[in-house]
Amino acid sequence: MRQVGALTRYHLELLVRSHAWLPPFLTFALLLVIGVAPGDPLLGGLGFGAGALVPVSAWYVRGALQAEPPASRACLVAVAGPARVHLGALLAALAVSGLLAAGEVALVWWTHGPVAAPGAPRQPGAGEALQAGVLAAVVSVLLGTLAGVLANRPVLVRSPYGILAALGLAAAVLVVPGSPANAAVRGLVLADRTGEVAVNWGELPWAVVLLAAVGVGAAALAGRRPR
Repeated sequence: MRQVGALTRYHLELLVRSHAWLPPFLTFALLLVIGVAPGDPLLGGLGFGAGALVPVSAWYVRGALQAEPPASRACLVAVAGPARVHLGALLAALAVSGLLAAGEVALVWWTHGPVAAPGAPRQPGAGEALQAGVLAAVVSVLLGTLAGVLANRPVLVRSPYGILAALGLAAAVLVVPGSPANAAVRGLVLADRTGEVAVNWGELPWAVVLLAAVGVGAAALAGRRPR
């Protein structure tokens, strides 16, 4: 585990130095500027921000996996093993997406107006709305990272199709019934309309299990398929 932690820090440094973190960040910032205005309802803003985190998190996985030059990666794989190197990159992408999610929740809370839409039958407390917003943001990051894992090497060998695959998978985890991200974001949208907030923490362990299974499986495949 100590070696994986060191590899995660190494990939975080690569992300920062290569500026691979910047395009997803700017895209996410632009989406927030378009979709969330100061004074908007808190629940609606949190729902929009959580939904936007899914494709951006998938993008960060691609950036983390491609930030390292091939020669340097080959040396690292020879020393630490392909599975650990791959897990380090995935954890780095997950950490950056988590920081972005925290910033999104804080920004929406700082600039919000009413908690629910003005036409809602009741106005819930900001505390329960924030709980639902944090849950949705975390679940969206986890499922977005999962989409990124499935749309990049070693699961998807042909990298030219990676962007389209990531976008398709990100859309799927947002719209397919039964997806934890779909349930969390839909819950915020409904709460914005009705004022009834339901914080379903059961979506979180389900998202964690899904990402853990896919991430470990992808790490096991690393080194067994062409890059």
